[in-house]
Amino acid sequence: MIKKILLGLVLLIAIICVTASFQSDDMSVTRSATTTASPEAAFKIVNDFRQWDSWSPWSKLDPGMKKSLEGPPEGVGAIYKWSGNNEVGEGSTTLVESKPNEKVGMKLAFVRPFAGTSDVQFTFTPEGTGTKITWAMQSKKPFIGKIMGMFMDCEKMCGDQFLAGLANLKKIAEAAPKA
Repeated sequence: MIKKILLGLVLLIAIICVTASFQSDDMSVTRSATTTASPEAAFKIVNDFRQWDSWSPWSKLDPGMKKSLEGPPEGVGAIYKWSGNNEVGEGSTTLVESKPNEKVGMKLAFVRPFAGTSDVQFTFTPEGTGTKITWAMQSKKPFIGKIMGMFMDCEKMCGDQFLAGLANLKKIAEAAPKA
């Protein structure tokens, strides 16, 4: 009887591993929101790491998170490092592209709970009298990420955080003094 249970368990693990190996290597998350604020107002907030805690959804998940800034506080070369609870993990974000009022590009490097990197872009597109802000992230999924993706919707979980962050960003940008 025990042999049958162990054999069944090994078979189940093998099926999960084989199925996971056929999952896509790529993960992509994109969410957008429209604000009445100008592209300049939204860009200034995202491009400045000193303002991140005011709108980042992850800062709210762990108010006791340790954070530090390196390099310039805004623009290319700015680095935001964090270490927090299991919900936020540990890592760094480096600004690698900064096109005023158009785009902010970042390299996200995770240390825990899983090591990995992601490319992140914020784009600011004039739309009517306001701005469409798009937050996008792309990364490669490690094998363990493929297995986890079979049991939980990582794209939705991350996307929900993006929507919360965009809502926070919208409020702050709309409250900023007009230029």
